[in-house]
Amino acid sequence: MKAEIITIGDEILIGQIIDTNSAFIAKELNKIGISVKQISTVEDEKSHILEALYEAKNRADIIIITGGLGPTKDDITKDCLCEFFEDKLVKNEEVLKHIEFLFDKYIDTPISDLNRKQAMLPSKAVALKNKYGTAAGMWFESEGKAYISLPGVPFEMKALIEGEVVPKLQQTFKRPVILHKTVLTYGMGESAIADKIEDWENNLPPYIKLAYLPNLGRVRLRLTAKGENEEHLQNSIESLITDLHGIIGDIIVGYEDDEPIEIQISRLLRKINASIATAESCTGGKLASLFATPPGASNYYKGSVVSYATSVKEDILKIDKKLIEEHSVVSKEVAIAMAKNIRDLFKTDYAISTTGNAGPAKGDSDAEIGTVFIGIATPDKVYAKKFIFGNHRDKVIGKAVNKSMEMIREELFQQIKTYP
Repeated sequence: MKAEIITIGDEILIGQIIDTNSAFIAKELNKIGISVKQISTVEDEKSHILEALYEAKNRADIIIITGGLGPTKDDITKDCLCEFFEDKLVKNEEVLKHIEFLFDKYIDTPISDLNRKQAMLPSKAVALKNKYGTAAGMWFESEGKAYISLPGVPFEMKALIEGEVVPKLQQTFKRPVILHKTVLTYGMGESAIADKIEDWENNLPPYIKLAYLPNLGRVRLRLTAKGENEEHLQNSIESLITDLHGIIGDIIVGYEDDEPIEIQISRLLRKINASIATAESCTGGKLASLFATPPGASNYYKGSVVSYATSVKEDILKIDKKLIEEHSVVSKEVAIAMAKNIRDLFKTDYAISTTGNAGPAKGDSDAEIGTVFIGIATPDKVYAKKFIFGNHRDKVIGKAVNKSMEMIREELFQQIKTYP
């Protein structure tokens, strides 16, 4: 099964917004054995949209379009679909009732004719109910192919993909099995790893592919297996990973689930009924943002102090001024004190602290640019580690965030092993 994603919108092409929709859709399709072969972005112009549709028709079995379903004149996706399918717009009473319900219950402004016009859908389309918005999704079938049109608003699109599109694709198409296993490594560059595992890689079976995914201080090795027999694919991947451990086991730090690391940590904290807080300096609140992302985060994440200035470390985190004067703000001792004090301040089980020089200037410390100390407080210990993350500000911050999350996940894994 081959799929193609077409995103519509001038705002994407001029860099006003980032296309996160395609990444989400591709990941969800991959889970059910559908490979995305191409992703395209086109402007809000009829000839370009139609050209993209005709080209996708020749390449893919499933074509998913996002964007251009709003009530204003620049939203022309439905008109383009009518021309593509030689169809016309007709009023969908169920969609109209849903739009009127949303305005009556959740929207302060009166409903207008433009809003009601969103209930006009191509007659050949099967409407997909958009629980959170007024733009219905649409499903077309033609010549054995499926064409799916979705709103561009990310949370509306995601709900439609999960609740409507994926179940319908599973019912409609026979699909192969696609399995991924991603090995997390730390401490060795991409090319050095490739040299060490060259023979192992050259002997991979033809139905398994390896991808190198370097990112800010770590390299992920993703194995992808495609076939009909899930058990056989799973056994093949596990056997290969066992062999891989014999070659580079010293740099393998774990595995990446389909879930992002903040969701994995969320699950671990819930499992042991533990709480966590963060004290950040050089990472500037990025850890707090990650911890607050998962639904229900308030059950385990208690909060953060972003102590960017030295005075905040002293006044809020109660770091002893003499400690800072003796060791500087970028030091193992201060990172330890930050982690311990934020744990005690918020009365949590775990805590993370970051302090460092991300650059371009050194700030309140003479430590080398790229130096970061990450502190971890657990129920029974506090420690900190020093890292040198390079001389590019964004790279240093990104590596510090990634390493902080990896360190706390490892602590939680260790705790799980002893948890009754």
